Amino acid sequence: MTQLDSVMAKVRAENRAALIAYIPAGFPSKSGCAKAIRALADAGVDAIEIGFPYSDPVMDGPVIQEAADISLKAGTNAADVFEALNVASSTGVAAVVMTYWNPIAKYGVEKFAQSIAENGGSGVITPDLTIEESDGWIAATKKSGINPIYVVAPSTKDERLKSVTAKTGGFVYAASMMGVTGTRSTVASSASELVARVRTVTDLPISVGLGVSTREQAKSLAAYADGVIVGSAFIKLLLDAPTEQEGLDAISHLAKELALGVREGR
Repeated sequence: MTQLDSVMAKVRAENRAALIAYIPAGFPSKSGCAKAIRALADAGVDAIEIGFPYSDPVMDGPVIQEAADISLKAGTNAADVFEALNVASSTGVAAVVMTYWNPIAKYGVEKFAQSIAENGGSGVITPDLTIEESDGWIAATKKSGINPIYVVAPSTKDERLKSVTAKTGGFVYAASMMGVTGTRSTVASSASELVARVRTVTDLPISVGLGVSTREQAKSLAAYADGVIVGSAFIKLLLDAPTEQEGLDAISHLAKELALGVREGR
């Protein structure tokens, strides 16, 4: 059982959703990333996703792309991703990496999975890896004892939901709408419909991402989801802050608000 499995079981026992924060490794700087991770953990998030900055992020919106560009220009590499993961896991929260497939293939499939485990990580979210191409990755995650986390969307057919969730561990990542990441004034109604469909094919926890930025949105999602994923809202605060400390204070405040929201949903 991974730390992520333990956290999802704990929040389910508490009859609430988990708050999951996303931040790219190396953003706003390598040292700033470590500070942001600790600030988020101290503010009450249950799990942290470390993003592997990538030059062609098909799922990421402009805010995350801007953060990834800053990180890449600073020279962030796989070692920095694992270092950030280690920082996150050392705070006591569940920690995972979110990455496109190319960096895993380039690094070495088994070696990547093992490095996740060695740095206290629970698993990896792979938004562009299909089940049909997953045999080697599934074998590597089993060997290393980490969770392979797959993404489903409103467009995913029922039959495919079965095959995807059968290979998933930790939680199912449910994209609340078609499109790229980014904060939105409302979270699409398609999210609740997708979660309901996923529940018919698996008992795994289901976490919803894409668009959450307020306490009320977190509360509304927590009414039916097992996890609420927030990324762009935190990153935008860091991007817009005049100073590093003001950015850290802003994400800490938002995380505390969202932590209240996920506890008010039920």
